[in-house]
Amino acid sequence: MKPSKYFIIDFDSTFTKVEAFDVLAEISLDGHPDKELNLKKIIEITNRGMDGSISFRESLERRIELLAAEKKHLGPLVNLLKSKVSESFKRNKDFFTTYADHIYIVSNGFREFIEPVVTEFGIKAENILANEFRFDDKGKIIGFDTNNPLSANNGKVEQLKRLNLDGDVYVIGDGYTDYEIKNSGLANKFYAFTENVERESVLSKADHIAPSLDEFLYLNKLNTAISYPKNRLNVLLLENVHPVAVEIMKSEGFNVEIHSAAMNEEELCEKIKNVSILGIRSKTQVTARVLANANRLMTIGAFCIGTNQIDLKEATKKGIAVFNAPFSNTRSVVELAIAQMIILIRNIIDKSNKMHKGVWDKSAKGSFEVRGKKLGLVGYGNIGTQLSVIAESLGMKVYYYDREERLSLGNAVKCKTLKEVLEQADVISLHVDGREANTNLIGEKEFALMKKGVIFINLSRGHVVDIKALKDNIISGKIAGASIDVFPYEPVSNDEEFQSELRGLPNTILTPHIGGSTSEAQENIGNFVPAKFLDYINTGGTSNSVNFPNITLPTLENAHRLIHIHNNVPGILAKINQVLAANEINIVGQYLKTNEQIGYVITDIDKHYDKEVIKELRAIEHTIKFRVLY
Repeated sequence: MKPSKYFIIDFDSTFTKVEAFDVLAEISLDGHPDKELNLKKIIEITNRGMDGSISFRESLERRIELLAAEKKHLGPLVNLLKSKVSESFKRNKDFFTTYADHIYIVSNGFREFIEPVVTEFGIKAENILANEFRFDDKGKIIGFDTNNPLSANNGKVEQLKRLNLDGDVYVIGDGYTDYEIKNSGLANKFYAFTENVERESVLSKADHIAPSLDEFLYLNKLNTAISYPKNRLNVLLLENVHPVAVEIMKSEGFNVEIHSAAMNEEELCEKIKNVSILGIRSKTQVTARVLANANRLMTIGAFCIGTNQIDLKEATKKGIAVFNAPFSNTRSVVELAIAQMIILIRNIIDKSNKMHKGVWDKSAKGSFEVRGKKLGLVGYGNIGTQLSVIAESLGMKVYYYDREERLSLGNAVKCKTLKEVLEQADVISLHVDGREANTNLIGEKEFALMKKGVIFINLSRGHVVDIKALKDNIISGKIAGASIDVFPYEPVSNDEEFQSELRGLPNTILTPHIGGSTSEAQENIGNFVPAKFLDYINTGGTSNSVNFPNITLPTLENAHRLIHIHNNVPGILAKINQVLAANEINIVGQYLKTNEQIGYVITDIDKHYDKEVIKELRAIEHTIKFRVLY
């Protein structure tokens, strides 16, 4: 008979993200004249007690004295602590209910605030071993039960001795007192829990470092809510993606690395080798050579609209799902386009420049309203259509051209050719994608078709305009005003000087690719792309993927989910089902979608299966990637 397993779990900074005493101090000292000083002292004393530099009892006595806390403060504390439970503990609630008889919360904290928090996870009240407060007749906290071994040095060791557990004991905690249990010989292993805090003096003494509870459960082959610890999945986020994206990925338990700038091909080839999730913006080029080094890469997210910086064909061939943010920054780009056309048609730039030189040029010459003017849109996608609606509300007449069939919004007029738009428009705004076929879409020939005095705006891609032809037409006066936000070559970071033939030209606005760079847009994107990452990693869902068949999946319950990516050749689904049938495995649900390159099969099966089945499914000819979720 196998020995029983017991799990000793710390509370502060382990079960919860915070030190409860520090939070209690924030509550009890609210309005106190020495609040900030006392808070600083309490945190310092807490840390000294945790790293062993002062005795625990001394730490406890000094903190209670500084707290000035009362019974009435405990209710708000408990409510706050419930919202601060560690993310990986919340993910693995089943673990606590399954092993309720063998899980002990052993803490130098206090039962009054620990019990209401942990019992919600199925942990038994009798398995909570903690200190207890002492109150005066007015409800003020004046001390603690000094007979409780947990109020003194080595208290956790003494408490474990009294428990006299017959079996293997595993300790999960972040402090020196947790290590002492193992050091005394009362535990098999000590796992230093680092999801919330890392203490160097503790890490060096641990048998294992557990960045999350997922890691502990995975190492010990215990039931867990996920198939693979996310802390083992490396996330690389480049080009200053919004902090909310970083926070989302970290809170899910991923190992996240961020870089403020883009990486060149050589740097990315080296860095990508151990990366599972890559987040970029527009400057990073994910080439076939980069992807050849990306043997662990599962998904790429473009934190922008365009995906032309990614070799989609090669990514698909390697079974890497690609996502973007096609809607999150459209409003920001549209507002910039509206602002620029008004500024240009009023000739504000030149007048402003003169004012800075002391020249007062009060004149209406060359200054017009946008009302009544014709706006020509080249590209009528998400941005073009929204710009169309707003421009029409300003009194403009909208004409548009798009290679694809697009439904007109409002009174916008669809043109059959690009020529038709260019010849009619007073203002031309480009909103096309960055496909190679759009290189120099607007060149000398197209400028020749435009009206004299036209306003020209490019917020799409730098290579779609012939820059020399644009410069010549600005100088000649054919173009009365231009605003360019995107360029054939753009600096990889803010430290590099911007070089362009367009610098210094009259009535010309140059902006550093900031069409979507508003706080609102970047936060929207920062939420949207990680949500796609998580849906794909957690459920296999591919909604809004630009290169995978789009599948929206139901929540997985009481089953394993088998995700099979393969070359789109006949018979793969039949082979998958043959393997399952041969092993007498029941299919709970199955979903298949294909595109011209790949097939994507999701199969939900009963929980019980032979591990050899996985090997057989991986071995099916034309398999690109295979993984299991549960």
